[in-house]
Amino acid sequence: MAISSAFLPLSLHTRPCSFPISPSSSSSSAASSLQPWVFRSSSSRLIISGSSSELSPFQDPTPLRCPASTMMPFGLTTEEAAITKPSYKWCRVLLKVSGEALAGDQTQNIDPKITMSIAREVAAVTRLGVEVAIVVGGGNIFRGASWAGCSGLDRSSADHIGMLATVMNAIFLQATMESIGIPTRVQTAFRMSEVAEPYIRRRAIRHLEKGRVVIFAAGTGNPFFTTDTAAALRCAEINAEVMLKATNVDGVYDDDPRCNPSARLLDTVSYHDVTSRDLSVMDMTAITLCQENNIPVVVFNLTKPGNIFKAITGESVGTLIGRTSNLTGDEKASLWSCSKS
Repeated sequence: MAISSAFLPLSLHTRPCSFPISPSSSSSSAASSLQPWVFRSSSSRLIISGSSSELSPFQDPTPLRCPASTMMPFGLTTEEAAITKPSYKWCRVLLKVSGEALAGDQTQNIDPKITMSIAREVAAVTRLGVEVAIVVGGGNIFRGASWAGCSGLDRSSADHIGMLATVMNAIFLQATMESIGIPTRVQTAFRMSEVAEPYIRRRAIRHLEKGRVVIFAAGTGNPFFTTDTAAALRCAEINAEVMLKATNVDGVYDDDPRCNPSARLLDTVSYHDVTSRDLSVMDMTAITLCQENNIPVVVFNLTKPGNIFKAITGESVGTLIGRTSNLTGDEKASLWSCSKS
């Protein structure tokens, strides 16, 4: 059967099928009745051979080109792709690392031991197939809210300086990760193309799909927003399943552990408890954004070895903030959080 190319859709002109579909495949009988051996003859006509069915000039040629139902990227079948997916609780996570945690013992702005510890634990989970994105704070170098008003420095300018501090931390963390073989990309909320990529949502997701760690810097790119809010925003944008907040404390307690040595670390706390009692786990904008998008938050201690690996793989660590909590009435009345933004 020969069909004039003048009546065929453009896609059939420019994208000929690169492989045949065997009639013995598991596709439907209607699809298998057409044998998509497509080639161009020496004349100006397009030849479709091996089919006993009539093709309308306006028929969608898609079934001729791709057996999408049986093939996956990189030559994997659907069944093989399902087997290769990680079996952990989270498949894509966003790790929020506070600036204070990067400072370690506070003797210097950035503790290389802390960044190397983060890099090694992130490397362990990325090699298992878990996709990891990171948002870094900048409080170890410059906190805009603390400097606003000093020497005439307005809040907007102070926050922009704080955003630049997060870029410094991100570049340092990237260098540490790449030194042990982790492919890493830094994306910033405002353009500084000489040192990092601009934040582009689709590009960030593509990096994650290729097994790269993506570090988001410069917060949201706007003043008056914290890096916690930036973490919640990026978490929602890249469709991460959980936000992991790594700090220098163990989580949320039922009392102030600095005053009560017997204060108990809580396993779970609800969004409502955090917002209604104004707990200092993170700022209200961030926790509200997580609540609206049903993003669970895990607060845990960054300085304890193995905690990052446990949190990313879904093991019980720190405190889980979600829609429900396991607190009694007395525990809710005395609820206290020692977490810092």
